[in-house]
Amino acid sequence: MASWLDGKVVENRRLNDYLTALIVDVDLGGYEAGQFVRIGLRDGDEVLARPYSLVNTPQEPHLEVYFNIVEDGPLSPRLFDLRAGDDVVVSSNPSGFLTVSEVPDCKHLWMIATGTGIGPFLAILKSEPAWQRFEKVILCYSVSYGVELAYQELIAGFGAEHGDRFHFVPVVTREPHPSALGKRVPLLMQDGSLEQHAGLSINADDSHVMMCGSSNMITDVSTELVSREMKKHRRRDPGHFTTEKYH
Repeated sequence: MASWLDGKVVENRRLNDYLTALIVDVDLGGYEAGQFVRIGLRDGDEVLARPYSLVNTPQEPHLEVYFNIVEDGPLSPRLFDLRAGDDVVVSSNPSGFLTVSEVPDCKHLWMIATGTGIGPFLAILKSEPAWQRFEKVILCYSVSYGVELAYQELIAGFGAEHGDRFHFVPVVTREPHPSALGKRVPLLMQDGSLEQHAGLSINADDSHVMMCGSSNMITDVSTELVSREMKKHRRRDPGHFTTEKYH
């Protein structure tokens, strides 16, 4: 049976009518940047909850999750409307293998996110281990429309702090957008645009790829990586790419 911690909403930081960051005060305990928790609401004796990646690091005072509202969904519309002071519950056992400690030794760490899948990568980039272990970190962030490119000030800060060790590749697929590539990530890999933008290649010799986001993206990028003789990473069988799927 799941164990639940009682939390309070500190802030509901809306990006637009369907995307928000929920800031929660709760004493979670130890976990790693990149992991996720289940957040939900009590409904009588039951709890309605779903998993959300943490945008915050373990050193930050509050939890932060970034999510989109699912119309007619049983939970997200209710979470989306929460205000400061409202009650939530948080699972006491953070989970997930999308962490730096799970990545085998390599020179270049690629992070590929679609939509709200950006969350765990922001937590990792705010933490020290990624910058201690890898020569270069590349963040590819794909959304449908430019307004959905969240956390741009934070991402710009990574570049300002780490210089040419960090490279950001924004992707906007459904409208032209300044400085953004305009195709789905698998197509950008197939035609070489992604690697040309980053000035690095994705290969089995020096690269590890972390993916979080839509199932279609993860499936198609994984297929492309396998065609490059790269394999999925497992603890007992180290590989070249790591994925996170919640559903």
